[in-house]
Amino acid sequence: MTLKIYNTLTRKKDTFQSIEPGKVKMYVCGPTVYDYIHIGNARPSIFFDVARRYLTILGYDVTYVVNITDVDDKMIRKAEQLNTDVSAVGEQFITAFLEDSKGLGIHEAIHPRVTDNMDEIVAFIAELVAKDLAYESGGDVYFRTDKFAEYGKLSRQNLDELQFGIRVEVDERKEQPQDFVLWKKAKPNEISWSSPWGEGRPGWHIECSALVKKYLGTTIDIHGGGQDLQFPHHECEIAQTESLSGQPMANYWMHNGYININDQKMSKSLGNGFNVRDLLKNVGSHVIRFFVLSAHYRNPLSYSDDLIQQAQSSLERLNNCVANVQHRLQNDLESKATDAAAELKFETAIRATLDYFMQKMDDDFNTADAVTAMFDLVNETNQYLQQTNVTAATLNLILEQFKTMDAVLGILEEPKSNLLDEEIERLMEQRVEARATKNWKLADEIRDLLVEKGIVLEDTPQGIRWRRK
Repeated sequence: MTLKIYNTLTRKKDTFQSIEPGKVKMYVCGPTVYDYIHIGNARPSIFFDVARRYLTILGYDVTYVVNITDVDDKMIRKAEQLNTDVSAVGEQFITAFLEDSKGLGIHEAIHPRVTDNMDEIVAFIAELVAKDLAYESGGDVYFRTDKFAEYGKLSRQNLDELQFGIRVEVDERKEQPQDFVLWKKAKPNEISWSSPWGEGRPGWHIECSALVKKYLGTTIDIHGGGQDLQFPHHECEIAQTESLSGQPMANYWMHNGYININDQKMSKSLGNGFNVRDLLKNVGSHVIRFFVLSAHYRNPLSYSDDLIQQAQSSLERLNNCVANVQHRLQNDLESKATDAAAELKFETAIRATLDYFMQKMDDDFNTADAVTAMFDLVNETNQYLQQTNVTAATLNLILEQFKTMDAVLGILEEPKSNLLDEEIERLMEQRVEARATKNWKLADEIRDLLVEKGIVLEDTPQGIRWRRK
């Protein structure tokens, strides 16, 4: 099997080959920390975390960088609203971002802050100016887009049309309307840094070019982000980086699709976004991850209460299957299969589910079908558990398959402690006694009481199994 990645630059699935054998340099655009991250931010965070996990499973040593923009127009406005300074806003929401990322099960990454790398950013701009690729005008510095003949190659937009999508306002200081800002002159009482062009701060696009160069080098393997970043952000990154180096900035460009809320595009103007912090409290990290990964990353994803409930139900089915295997393994160790041919058939089918999982992940990180592979394993497992006799070897094989898949997706819950408090233990003992004396009414009442306390009992041939709701 060979990993293929849909490359936004080529508009096709390209066979993945890293620049350096066994190593991957990966950069994903991170948040501007003026507020809590929302479900739209969670999608690239979760997906690219999974992509990084899978590359690791394939044996790559992945250097994974996610930047933090901690100075920006939005942050300046937020500081004014809160009657504080930009650095305080940054510290508050960087802490929140890191906490929420951990809550989502995101593995650790390198998180360079823009304000910690101002010297590198200024030096990058100075080099562009020295090579006549950029110019100063009224204290601002702009990139000369006409100096980069391939400007527009990522988003495939006509150069004459690009001016309508640029974030900064078009004004007379620009030589061309599509020229974009690299350095912004500071306004009175505004946070600023020294530069050859006066006090100011960097534009949005230059930050990532400078950070990629510092932390990963001239050309990287994978550059990722949301679909909305194709233009202008990534287009401008390419222009300023490649015009300077003469080399590709990234060999593979990846972009995830939008999230819609109840079939409407999520936007702050509609007020229909959901903070990850609230979702973690009300829904839980595993459900959020399952929901995000249940669709292919390049497709749009619609968020609704019904879909979240479906995700919860599906995830419960996965977790119950794993728990059933663990229960059978703990309570039926002496059983042995009597039909060797049937046992081999089950083992073959179980191994095939992991092969299918890997095949789908190799096909442009198709997590939707990878999740389906997990449910194929559930189906095979449930058939196996219906047998009177099972083997510890096959049960452990099943658990190992689940473990390998979940090392990529990160959606299964950790096994919960078997320790119960004294009241619950007493009630379970009373129920066993009630069943032994055929007092079914009392047994049912105790069962219902335990459900109210969040304990679900399941009667199995190997004895009573319990789980927390």
